[in-house]
Amino acid sequence: MTQSPNHSITDRPIARSADHPVKELSRWQRFLVWFLGGLAAAVVRLIGVTLRWEVYGWDQYQTARARGPVVHAFWHNETLAAAWYWRYQGVVVMSGYNFDARFTARVIGILGYEIARGSASRGAARALVAMAQAMRRGHDTAFTIDGPRGPRHVAKAGAVMLAKAVQAPLICFHTRPARAWVFSKSWDRTEIPKPFSRMALFLAPAILVPQDADDAAQARKLAEMQAALDDLVRQGDEWQKRIG
Repeated sequence: MTQSPNHSITDRPIARSADHPVKELSRWQRFLVWFLGGLAAAVVRLIGVTLRWEVYGWDQYQTARARGPVVHAFWHNETLAAAWYWRYQGVVVMSGYNFDARFTARVIGILGYEIARGSASRGAARALVAMAQAMRRGHDTAFTIDGPRGPRHVAKAGAVMLAKAVQAPLICFHTRPARAWVFSKSWDRTEIPKPFSRMALFLAPAILVPQDADDAAQARKLAEMQAALDDLVRQGDEWQKRIG
């Protein structure tokens, strides 16, 4: 079964973590973030409008979404395809302070995403608080769950922690292009779908994290999330073989 959501533009304010001292980018770096990020967003749009999507698991996603905002989790190498698919819905994502993170934030910001500043090494707790506040205002959130630096396809705990804090369903998804350029030298093997490619989106059943989940219970939910993502990748492999 295939189906696509309606993409709506939100006018809610950007979610921000509390003030945190950071090393500022140089003026040249800020220019590059602005210019190259805008250029990259234009390329994503040009490619995105040509993609042909098939969605698997949409019914169970709608069931989870009926409860309210959800926490999305997906692999870092799928950022561009995922950013296009969920565009203009005001989804809040965590993004760090370095050049690469600010570049990515610029690209996805143009596509309607909102940013909670923080990373695994700096300001993560504050960013999670900002994301929780945004969810209470009705925003969905999303994590590139093996980011920002890997290891590749090894899930981290941020999405589980947020799902517990706000009692929201945790939804794992996987995008798979039939044809793509793959940056094999990048740590995550970043994928850029080729124009007019068939695309598949696979959605897993919701994972619920009890409010009273202790460390051991959260570790089990993390393992459940890892298994769900691994299974979605397997489904993607099978889909790719099936379509040739």
